[in-house]
Amino acid sequence: MTAGSLLAIHVAAARGEPTRSIEEALVVVGRGIEGDRNAAAGRAGGNGREVTLIEVEAIEAVKLDDGIELAPGDARRNLVTRGVALNHLVGRTLRVGGALLRGVRLCEPCAYLEGLTKPGVRLALVHRGGLRADVVEGGTIRVGDPIEALPD
Repeated sequence: MTAGSLLAIHVAAARGEPTRSIEEALVVVGRGIEGDRNAAAGRAGGNGREVTLIEVEAIEAVKLDDGIELAPGDARRNLVTRGVALNHLVGRTLRVGGALLRGVRLCEPCAYLEGLTKPGVRLALVHRGGLRADVVEGGTIRVGDPIEALPD
């Protein structure tokens, strides 16, 4: 079983706008995080567009391995975790604070992300760009909340 913690929550009001860090958020089934661009755009549909997660360890590794320094919000993922092996959670359910999420697929980096950040980010984050998830059960999440993968 994987357990860790929620280090940060980031939302952006619209595509391409900078993310902002918030201390707590309401997570809604079929929409994602209230106040985030994906929820506002109505990007539901069970394909992993509702919530994105990334390990802070991956962000730290990019700096060590590739010399690319990113602030956690620069990765443009909604939730920044510590102590959770996200790649292992595809197809699994995880509890984040008061919400249940289902890992759908890896969140591989794209050229768009690199255009918004720094050259080399796309290659540096391959296979460690995080997890795309859908909301199974909504609720409130807060920075510092535990994250736990539930048994299958």
